Amino acid sequence: MLLPSHVQTLDSKARPSSPPFPTISPISSSPLCNIQTLCFSPNPSNPALDSPIHRCASIRRNPLRSRSWSSVSSTSMGSVQLGFVEDIDRFAQVGNKAADAAGEVIRKYFRKSFEIHDKKDLSPVTIADRAAEESMVSVILENLPSHAIYGEENGWRCKEKTADYVWVLDPIDGTKSFITGKPVFGTLIALLHKGIPIVGIIDQPVLRERWIGMSGRRTTLNGQEISTRPCSNLSQAYLYTTSPHLFSEDAEEAFVRVRNKVKVPLYGCDCYAYALLSSGFVDLVIESGLKPYDFLSLIPVIEGAGGLITDWKGHKLHWEASSVSNVTSFNVVAAGDAELHQKALDLLEWK
Repeated sequence: MLLPSHVQTLDSKARPSSPPFPTISPISSSPLCNIQTLCFSPNPSNPALDSPIHRCASIRRNPLRSRSWSSVSSTSMGSVQLGFVEDIDRFAQVGNKAADAAGEVIRKYFRKSFEIHDKKDLSPVTIADRAAEESMVSVILENLPSHAIYGEENGWRCKEKTADYVWVLDPIDGTKSFITGKPVFGTLIALLHKGIPIVGIIDQPVLRERWIGMSGRRTTLNGQEISTRPCSNLSQAYLYTTSPHLFSEDAEEAFVRVRNKVKVPLYGCDCYAYALLSSGFVDLVIESGLKPYDFLSLIPVIEGAGGLITDWKGHKLHWEASSVSNVTSFNVVAAGDAELHQKALDLLEWK
């Protein structure tokens, strides 16, 4: 299946117009502070990027951010090869194909008449949700039959009870927005390797926007690298949450403490708020009661753009998908700026 013209592949051979990908050599590493100095190859196409500042960067590992870096060089992170996965480009291509397939289904039903059903938790589901998930499952099983799948609508798909590689799918994150014709929902695709999200995709099929995050790489929007914006003060921050009505009593009180300090509180964006944060248009997203398929794909996207995403205690988000996994709820806070993230945590005071 060919990728749509609005999505550029992540294969380095398909990006001749991009600067040469950097090579990384660990010059020094201290177990005490966990800092590595990375040297980037010169960039002849842009002399400004060939300065010592851009060729070498000291990057501190952040314990909150798993396998990602807390800061990145302004050069492309390019094809940084991490030892725990060698086929990440191929996996991302399969993720792209799965997003293409889901998008074809979703666009067919968007702003059309269809039946709406209530699930056991009273959340709505439509034929578009179910058909889009099945289309993604077909793509993944055709290309990577040894991988397991966990979908929001149909749960675990694998003969084995566990697997090293698990795709976690949310065909329409924001079904209420989809039902009411508002294009701020999205298809969420995550690939976990031993429980760690290594590929994340946020796809808005109506607007044809696709954010792709991969471990060790810069996040891209339709093939162009993006980054979060600096904003260290709550008084200057733009905050999103899907709805203030989704918080329980204690969680609402915690949220209000942050909301009262920000410059502008905004509502009703579903997963699209996290995509906007990654692109540098939003500073903070705080939500409560998210399921794993609601946030796992967001982690590589946000971290690859320079942001942070954790639970309300500052712990990294983690979920082991298996045939017996319980789909529990999580409180999530994402920020484009590390200092802002900490200030939000301090106000949440979540125990």
